[in-house]
Amino acid sequence: MPGAERERVESFGHPEDGLYDATPWYHWGPYLSERAWGTVREDYSADGEAWTSFPHDHARSRAYRWGEDGMGGVSDVGQNLCLALALWNGRDPILKERMFGLTGPEGNHGEDVKEYWWFLDALPSHAWLHWRYHYPQAEFPYAALLAENAQRDHTQPEFELMDTGVFDEDRYWVVDVVHAKADPHDLLMEVRVTNAGPDKATLHVLPQLWFRNTWSWDVGAAKPSLAQSGPSQVTAQHPRFGELEWELAPGPDGAAPELVFCDNDTNTRRLYGSADGTAYAKDGISDHVVGGAPTVNPDRVGTKSAAWYRLTVAPGETQVVRVRLRPATPATPATPATSATPAPSPAFGPEFDAVLEQRRAEADEFYGEVIPPDVDDDARLVARQAFAGMIWGKQFYCYDVKRWLQGDPTQPPPPPERRTGRNATWLNLDARDILSMPDPWEYPWFAAWDMAFHTVALSHVDPAFAKYQLLVLCREWFQNPNGALPAYEWSFSDTNPPVHAWAALHVWDIDGRRDTDFLARLMPKLLMNFTWWVNRMDPEGDHLFGGGFLGLDNISAIDRSHLPPGGRLEQADGTTWMAFYSLTLLEIAVILAEKDDAWTDIEVKFIEHFVLIVDAMHSQGLWDETDGFFYDVFHSSDGETVPIKVRSIVGVLPLMGTVIIGPELLATIQTLQKRFTGFLGQDSSAAAPDYGRVVPVPGTDAVALGVVPPGAVRRVLSRVFDEGEFLSPYGLRALSKYHLDHPLWVELAGSRVVVDYEPAESRTGMFGGNSNWRGPVWMPVNYLVLRNLQRYARSLGAAGEVEYPTGSGHTQTLGECTEDLRGRLISLFTRGADGRRPCHGWVDKMQHDPRWRDNVTFNEYFHGDNGAGLGASHQTGWTGLVADLICRPDPFAGDRRAWDL
Repeated sequence: MPGAERERVESFGHPEDGLYDATPWYHWGPYLSERAWGTVREDYSADGEAWTSFPHDHARSRAYRWGEDGMGGVSDVGQNLCLALALWNGRDPILKERMFGLTGPEGNHGEDVKEYWWFLDALPSHAWLHWRYHYPQAEFPYAALLAENAQRDHTQPEFELMDTGVFDEDRYWVVDVVHAKADPHDLLMEVRVTNAGPDKATLHVLPQLWFRNTWSWDVGAAKPSLAQSGPSQVTAQHPRFGELEWELAPGPDGAAPELVFCDNDTNTRRLYGSADGTAYAKDGISDHVVGGAPTVNPDRVGTKSAAWYRLTVAPGETQVVRVRLRPATPATPATPATSATPAPSPAFGPEFDAVLEQRRAEADEFYGEVIPPDVDDDARLVARQAFAGMIWGKQFYCYDVKRWLQGDPTQPPPPPERRTGRNATWLNLDARDILSMPDPWEYPWFAAWDMAFHTVALSHVDPAFAKYQLLVLCREWFQNPNGALPAYEWSFSDTNPPVHAWAALHVWDIDGRRDTDFLARLMPKLLMNFTWWVNRMDPEGDHLFGGGFLGLDNISAIDRSHLPPGGRLEQADGTTWMAFYSLTLLEIAVILAEKDDAWTDIEVKFIEHFVLIVDAMHSQGLWDETDGFFYDVFHSSDGETVPIKVRSIVGVLPLMGTVIIGPELLATIQTLQKRFTGFLGQDSSAAAPDYGRVVPVPGTDAVALGVVPPGAVRRVLSRVFDEGEFLSPYGLRALSKYHLDHPLWVELAGSRVVVDYEPAESRTGMFGGNSNWRGPVWMPVNYLVLRNLQRYARSLGAAGEVEYPTGSGHTQTLGECTEDLRGRLISLFTRGADGRRPCHGWVDKMQHDPRWRDNVTFNEYFHGDNGAGLGASHQTGWTGLVADLICRPDPFAGDRRAWDL
C-alpha cells in the first residue's frame, strides 16, 4: 500500500470510538444511499408494507426521516450535508435525482432496479471516487417498465430498460462523476458528459447540495441554511461544520450556472392536499426545471440547492462541469502585503487539474500494490472494480428503533400495531454508523452474514474499516442483550449464518496476523452469541440446530422460517454452521492462548462442542449413508420423521467443517474424557464411533478433523464435482441439476410439495420471488466451500486425488480441483476466448460495445448454466469476494502454520 494511502486508512482510530472520531480522511465519503424510499426505516404504516408506505413517487416530494439518497453522491460521516448529481434530458416528467426500480410487489421476480450505472474506481480514503451512469436521451420509460413487468409471471424473464429500445442507435448520455479531495475537507467534483448518440442534444446537469432533514422531528430543532453568497457561490451554515463554501465553475459555454433553492421539507400540498404546505418544498427544483413552476425561493436561500447547467453537446463530444466544496476562506484583514495571511487559492484551473491527476495516479499506485503483479490485465480490471464497489458500498445507516416505534414529537403518532410488530424486541438498537451494505439500491441496509463476507474483500484495501464492521455489530447498540446479532432491517430477529468468527480470522490473516487485540475484543461478544445459538436454536438439546431459512431463502421444499403447525426441522446447514462456528471460535482461542493461558479452557470447550454436534449429525439422521449426503429432517407433530432429500448446497456445506490440529492442542485434548480422545484417535482403549473423521496430515504430526468423515469425503465430492449435478462452468450450483429431470416430491403435513432445478430467477413467490437458491451460482457459499476444500487439500497432499469432473475418468489432486473451481468463479467476470463476460449474459451491447463491455456489475447470484448475472445488479458486497479470489489464490498454501491448531 502506498505510503500516503496507508497513512489515511490506518489512522482509523480505535474501532469502538466510531467513525465520528476516525481519521479526517473518512469525514467525507460515498455514504449517500442510492435508495432511501421503500425501506423499513421510512415505513410508518400499520400493516408494515414498506414498499407501498413510501413509494418512488413520494421520494422526490417527501422528506426522509433516517437517511438520504442520490446519484453518484457523497456526504459527511453523519450525513448532515449531501452532494450529488441530478440530470434532466428535456423529456422526462421529473428530474432524475435517484435510480428508478420496481418494488417487490411490482416486479415479476421481486424488487429490481431498472437503470445502468457502475462503480469504476475508489480509494479507501475516498480521496478518489469514480462513478458512471448511462442515461437515455429519450423519455425515461417509467410507465412501460411498470406495465410490462406487471403482466409477466414468474416463468418469464424480467423486462429491463435495455428491452424498451431507449438505447437504440446509442441515443444516450455517458455521465462520469469523479470526486477527489485536495485535503480531507476540500472536495472537488467533476462531471463529464459524453453524447453517445448520432445527433446534437442538450442535457441539463444539476449538481445538488442539500442538508438532511434533521429539524422536522423535534420541537425547536435548529435548521441549517444554504444561501447564495456570490455569482457562482453558495454558503452553507451548519452548527456542526460552521461555514462552507460551494463554488461553481462556469459551464463549457463560459456562462455561470443558474443557482436555485428550495427546502428539504415534505410537499404536503402534493402528497396530502394540505393547504398550508411550504411553497418551496423538496421537489421545488424538479418542478421548476421540468415545468417552469414558481417553486424555487426567489430569495436564493433554503436547505436544498442546485447549480443548473445547460449543456448542448455534439455527437461523440464530451463536456465538463466542475464544482468544489470546502471550508469558507476567512476574510482577509486590511493589513500590509507582508501579512502572513495566505491568499485563497483559486477554486478551479491548474490546481484543480493537478489534484485530479495526483489522486488518479495514487489510485493506480495503490492498486498496483494491492493486486499481485502476476494478475493479468482483465482480471486486474475486475478486481479493481470489485474493490471500488466495496468502497462505494459504505453507507450511512441511522435507525433508532425505540424512537421509530414511539414516533417523533412533531409528527402524528405511529399506529398502535407497530408496538408489537416488526423489530419491537430490539429497543437497544440505535445506529448512527457507516456500514457496508449488500447493495446500495436493492439492499440499502446491513445484513449480518453479508457484512462478514464483505470484510474479507475490504480487508485488502481498508483493514481498519473491515475490523470496525465486525466489531460494531457486536456493540451494545446493535447486539441484543440476549446475545443475538441483528440479521437485517426487515426482521432483526431472523437468523443469519454465524460467520462473524470465520470472517474475523480471514481479516486478521489478510492484515498480517498482527492485530491479536482485535480478536480479543471480538471474542467475548462472539461467546455471547454462540451461547444464544445453543439456547435458542437447539430447543430439544440434542445438538441439532434449526435457524429458519438461514439466508438460503427458497432452497428447501418448505418455507423453513414458517413450518407447519407443531412441526420441527433439524437442519443440516444450521447444525453445520454451529459445528463451523465451534471450529472458528476454537481457532481464535488458540491464537489468543499464545498470549494468555486463560483461553486454554475455551479451546477444550469448543473441541467438546464440535464433537457433540458432529456425533449428533451422524447418529440422529442428518447423514444418509445410502446417498452419502446430508439432508434436513422434518419432525411432524404426530411423531413422523421425514428427510427432506433435496440435493442442495445444504448438504455440501458440511465440507466447511474441517480443521487441522497440531501436537500442542492434541496434548491438551489428552486431558479430556476418553469419549473425545477416542473420537480423535488418541486413545486406543476408548470406544470411538464407527465413523472415523480424523486423518493424519502427510509429513507432519498434525491431524485433520472434519464434519464429513474422511472416508465419505469422496462420496460427497463425487456429487459436488459432477457437471450433471453441482459443478457448473462457473462454480457450484445451489441445487443439483439432477433435479431438472428428477424433481423431488415431498409429502409433508398433509401437503405435497415439489423442488426442481431452476438455474435462473425464481419461479415461485416464496420470499417475494426475489431470491433463488434452486440452481444459480452464489458466490458466498462457493467461497466458503472452496476455501475449506483448499484447507482439506493441504491435509491430504498428493494422497488426495479424486476424479474431476466426476465421470470424466480424469483424476487429479484436490488442490488442483480447487484451483480449477477458483478459475471457474473468476471466469464469471473475465472475458472468455469469445470475448464475452458471462456475467453480462445474452445482452450483446454489454458484451461488445466499447462503452459497455468493461463496466462490470457484481450481481447477487448467477445463472447456473451460462453464468449470466441475476438478482440485485450491484450486489458488490459478497460477490466482491471475487477480488479476494484474484488477489489471494490459496490462503493455505506454503508455510501457513498460523492456520493450524
